[in-house]
Amino acid sequence: MDKLEDMSSVYDFDPITGNIPATKVEVTVSYPCEYFTLCVLYTQGVETKQWREFGRTEVIDNTLNPDFVRKYILDYFFEEKQNLRFDFYDVDSKSPDLSKHDFLGQMFCTLGEIVGSPASRLEKPLGRSRDSRTGSSPPPGIQGKKCGTVVLSAEELSNCRDSATMQFCANKLDKKDFFGKSDPFMVFYRSNEDGTFTICHKTEVVKNTLNPVWQPFPIPVRALCNGDFDRTIKVEVYDWDRDGSHDFIGDFTTSYRELARGQSQFNVYEVINTKKKMKKKKYANSGTVTLLSFSVESEFTFLDYIKGGTQINFTVAIDFTASNGNPSQSTSLHYMNPYQLNAYAMALKAVGEIIQDYDSDKMFPALGFGAKLPPEGRVSHEFPLNGNLENPYCNGIEGILEAYHQSLKTVQLYGPTNFAPVVNHVARYAAAVQDGSQYFVLLIITDGVISDMAQTKEAIVNGAKLPMSIIIVGVGQAEFDAMVELDGDDIRISSRGKLAERDIVQFVPFRDYMDRTGNHVLSMARLAKDVLAEIPDQFISYMKSRGIKPNPAPPPYTPPGHTHHTQI
Repeated sequence: MDKLEDMSSVYDFDPITGNIPATKVEVTVSYPCEYFTLCVLYTQGVETKQWREFGRTEVIDNTLNPDFVRKYILDYFFEEKQNLRFDFYDVDSKSPDLSKHDFLGQMFCTLGEIVGSPASRLEKPLGRSRDSRTGSSPPPGIQGKKCGTVVLSAEELSNCRDSATMQFCANKLDKKDFFGKSDPFMVFYRSNEDGTFTICHKTEVVKNTLNPVWQPFPIPVRALCNGDFDRTIKVEVYDWDRDGSHDFIGDFTTSYRELARGQSQFNVYEVINTKKKMKKKKYANSGTVTLLSFSVESEFTFLDYIKGGTQINFTVAIDFTASNGNPSQSTSLHYMNPYQLNAYAMALKAVGEIIQDYDSDKMFPALGFGAKLPPEGRVSHEFPLNGNLENPYCNGIEGILEAYHQSLKTVQLYGPTNFAPVVNHVARYAAAVQDGSQYFVLLIITDGVISDMAQTKEAIVNGAKLPMSIIIVGVGQAEFDAMVELDGDDIRISSRGKLAERDIVQFVPFRDYMDRTGNHVLSMARLAKDVLAEIPDQFISYMKSRGIKPNPAPPPYTPPGHTHHTQI
């Protein structure tokens, strides 16, 4: 019964939702300039909002090729707003002290903006304005100079898209069961920079044998080693027990580079139980594990499709039922506090500000449901927040917030809470574009118990065949038990005997993400991270199921010869 203290990580692990590190993106900076130029990249902490220096390029002089050779390699998370700041200096000496050099200007963007731009190439003017994120002023620069234009391009690192398929067998494993033989399974762990280990795969259990042959399994290379082929991979072998108190048989270590050699004498591993070895002088091993086969292939990634031009279309639907409370009273979930956003606005802003980077026109349909509309008081479960039935699009996230505020002044909160109309609304658009060029994300923000469960389940099952995902955020203190049923993580949703083709719904109650200190920025970042984390996998599952390959990316940008963007 060794290693029971580690077992929570074994039986809590879900190989489908296990934490796989972000893909890595290489960012190239290009800045045509008349100076000896240095670029410094800063990244911003989610919690502290402090800018930290990430790295510096080399110094380049006035040149026909304005690309910096030194690249920035960043972990990319779709679900996070990764703020970046690029500062440019005219270098006058070899001093590493930036205050000794002339500040040329700075540029702000998010990593999502870069990868979400056409061909993952973002062009922005260099500015000298105050930092809108911190309120601080940039250092003084060269007077009378125009700042020019910066070109940023992003490329996903190739080893992040590889998927390895491997198969193992074992021989003469220790017998752990009193009656019968062992029921072995293996658990794979990736080592981290700090010496800890993260679980990344668990095999199936092979019953009643000391010589199991496990099924071949695919695993992303980044899950095994995060792109570092020499990083240690630890494999633990267990005997499965029904009560979850699995018996530790032994372990061994390897690396991706070793495994990639395929079936050979180098990939036969002794399974060692250290505690047993210390107790028994004649202990040799607790069996051996052999790699039977190994293959690797490149898979299309979320970023391949984005770079090939796929657009993410964002729609929001807001609950205007009477259970939210009178918007003019401070107890209402729709109350407009002049000093801070309400829960609806926070959820909308948290999710929308990330998704908007992947939509080129930044025009988003915004709908409401559960209200009586003027002038005749008709109840609607699918009305445009801007009042325009022909054109429900709002300009950016701020445009949606403005339309939401205006709707609260004109409609009467009523009921019931019906989701099916807004789900079907987005499904109609998704059904018209199934070639992989567009993917639709619907955000539903609601305070209460759903009234049309059967119709909504049918709408979701139908929507699972389409290029769409649904995020439901529950606000307030209501019980959201029914919503968990819509989120098909544990049991795939079904309607009229038909199972949903794939899981497309993610539900979270906002109260679980509220920061206890009242830090709303942190609350919003936590919410966005959780609800958006599944979108890339849902996106890929649709593309794979339809055999849709990404369009080739446009040819790389070639800067015009000797064109200067700066003037004296």
